[in-house]
Amino acid sequence: MKHLLSLAILASTAIGLAVPATAQTVFLSTQLRPIEEATAVREELLSGLDKPADYVVEEPPQFAVRMEAEQQAGKHTISLVGALHGELSPLADKQTLEPLDDLAKKLAGAGMPQSLLDLGKLGKSEQQYIPWMQATYVMAANKDALQYLPEGADINKLDYDQLIAWGKNMEKATGAPQIGFPAGPKGLMARYFQGYFYPSFTGGVVRTFKNSDAAAGWAKLKELWTVVAPTSTNYDFMQEPLASGEVMVAWDHVARLKNAISASPDQYVVFPAPAGPKGRGYMPVVAGLAIPKGAPDKDNATAIIEHLATQDVQLKTASLVGFFPTLNVQLPPDLDPGVALLAGAVTATQSAPDAVISLLPVGLGDKGGEFNKVYMDAFQRIILQNEPIDAVLKAQGDTMTRLMTDAKAPCWAPDVKNDGACPVE
Repeated sequence: MKHLLSLAILASTAIGLAVPATAQTVFLSTQLRPIEEATAVREELLSGLDKPADYVVEEPPQFAVRMEAEQQAGKHTISLVGALHGELSPLADKQTLEPLDDLAKKLAGAGMPQSLLDLGKLGKSEQQYIPWMQATYVMAANKDALQYLPEGADINKLDYDQLIAWGKNMEKATGAPQIGFPAGPKGLMARYFQGYFYPSFTGGVVRTFKNSDAAAGWAKLKELWTVVAPTSTNYDFMQEPLASGEVMVAWDHVARLKNAISASPDQYVVFPAPAGPKGRGYMPVVAGLAIPKGAPDKDNATAIIEHLATQDVQLKTASLVGFFPTLNVQLPPDLDPGVALLAGAVTATQSAPDAVISLLPVGLGDKGGEFNKVYMDAFQRIILQNEPIDAVLKAQGDTMTRLMTDAKAPCWAPDVKNDGACPVE
């Protein structure tokens, strides 16, 4: 059965990644997947190359399967990959990425911060990927909502009690809940729990999954959810309900808020997510570019990386898709006003004195989807189905323990580092 499954995976991969007749360099990416963003990559960001590239997008779980299948088959069609730090880590652990030390030195001289380049080593001695673009998650509000802020609240220093009070004021004034979250099937709600909710309430993500601080946090979230739009479970991108007026306040990835804010920059304010008892959790998102070993067109893959890392293309990336440069460049004064608003909120988040950095999951291999599901199942059971908090956290904590043990994944920030699998305490 395993043999048949492997053959099926290899067959589907070969079909899905058949090399185009024009012999373009295949660039496989888990990032910038939506049609508008992928079109911007193909028509704008990859324009001007000496040799064309075939930009192919893939969901993260399928990305891992495809990369594994190509390595096992020994038949390579992918020359360049673009993915998140945590998605590239298992490829580096399997020693399937080409070292990029010479390119890293060149880009360091062009103004790429060494701290970001060091992330691209993924704990190895050699450069595994080149940082491509970075982003985070923020909150945005229609300016009409500001009149309902609770007295004394600073929009850039909100806590959860103030957010709840704000939500109650808006609902009382408008007759409907006005806060929205991307809790739909393709929304990024799992990142809210891993990067914002858990760090803010517990100071951790895995170790603290079921402790008393987590239970108190879930109780507070239940209170918040009473003033959250019920249609949030249908929202994948918060820019649409913001623009349509379905909600007045939203949390989401900067790239998934950009269209609404860029269309009417004078209508919105953008600000950091709220703080909890342990601080203001936030998740820096770094996407990288890597070349798989055995790449059929390593030279053009290198040229594409250099092209995407130029100042002009990095600024164009920020303007078109809302991901910010990894080069240390000054954003121009004529930058899209919406992108400038988002950039200001990112800076406010990163520089907050109570900031708690939560890295993207590392070391989970192909179990990233299962990891996300632990949080989303807890959300479904506690918030949407009103099951007892302690019972749900115990059950989901047991699932988390098995997952971390099977993956042999050590802890990452903000959890305290350890040897072996990260424990649920």
